[in-house]
Amino acid sequence: MAPPNTQHTAGTATKPPRSTPAPRRRLNEEQRLNWLRLLRSENVGPVTFRDLINRFGSAEAALSALPNLSIRGGGKALKAFPRQQAEDELRAAKRFNAKLVAIGEEGYPPWICTIDAPPPLLYIQGRTDLLDRPTVAIVGARNGSAAGQKFARQIAAELGQRGFLVASGLARGIDTAVHRGSLDHGTAAVLAGGIDICYPPENSELQRVIGQVGLLITERPPGLKPRGKDFPRRNRLISGMSVAVAVIEGSLRSGSLITARFAAEQGREVFAAPGNPLDPRTTGTNKLLKEGANFLTCVEDIVEELAPILGEPSVLQTPQFEELDVRPSDYVPEPVEDKHRYAVISALGPSPSDIDEIIRVTNLTAQSVHIVLLELELAGRLERHGQQLVSLMHGGSA
Repeated sequence: MAPPNTQHTAGTATKPPRSTPAPRRRLNEEQRLNWLRLLRSENVGPVTFRDLINRFGSAEAALSALPNLSIRGGGKALKAFPRQQAEDELRAAKRFNAKLVAIGEEGYPPWICTIDAPPPLLYIQGRTDLLDRPTVAIVGARNGSAAGQKFARQIAAELGQRGFLVASGLARGIDTAVHRGSLDHGTAAVLAGGIDICYPPENSELQRVIGQVGLLITERPPGLKPRGKDFPRRNRLISGMSVAVAVIEGSLRSGSLITARFAAEQGREVFAAPGNPLDPRTTGTNKLLKEGANFLTCVEDIVEELAPILGEPSVLQTPQFEELDVRPSDYVPEPVEDKHRYAVISALGPSPSDIDEIIRVTNLTAQSVHIVLLELELAGRLERHGQQLVSLMHGGSA
């Protein structure tokens, strides 16, 4: 894997606002269950979920529309995620004292709302009051050196003493040192698997304690063991919930550099601890510094850099999810003509295209284009690449 591109690490990054919460919604239990069913349905990701909610007015109405939408997109009739399985998942989470929190609700990490395609639902266990603090993430090598782990514990402890919530990924090495250093002051572990699954297994006791005195956060269902593709998703949440990300030791192929890349894309500040150029564990952090990351040699480096950012009060805007009291029978779909559907498909290709450009070249309304894209994604024919970029999947041409 090539080293992540972090060209926007410093200087050009947009400084995010202080974590002043936006107005909060609260789902009732039936709405929460329907949100979970919709999110767990096949081919429904965060962007499609938001579009479905906003188009149909409620998750219940969107669930009823799934079969027809996927057929119009050229696929099979999708079946909604079974109600019984969703209820079983919620009961399993309750056994582990985890809450399913929707975006915009109290207990949802406020800074995650600002990233591209934030997860609509997260499982949270522990002290949600800690989310009122600004968060700094510290990540690093799984095979971190003794000196690197000592430095990580020191920085984490001092940040906690300064009133920061310190986040990491509960991995071996640097991550473990970070959690241990900040355990007494406020730490959050973002998990790649279910709230009840510990990876690595040797951190099971640490995970249990964090769930009591700190925070455990995951977007995966209880019982799910982490797979390779789940770790980048976890890394995106680590950076997304934070105002800054610090990397202490990491090779060029380290997952820590993936977290740093996400941080740069999300407009977060990136810090890196310089290391011996002969130590392969610090080639990645030294590369970050070459590309403009902030030097990390002591806690003051972070505190002083963040002081102006945290002094700028601004409401964090939550992406709009219009969950209304709409029943399936209340919704009458607006048809898209076949010629318009064909025009959108013809404008797409295997290379990512900007949605605004598709609207321009087809001369269709934004609503019509988004409806067709929604149909194609539910049919399994469309891939989203983030930042408004979409492409047809192999075999998805008109």
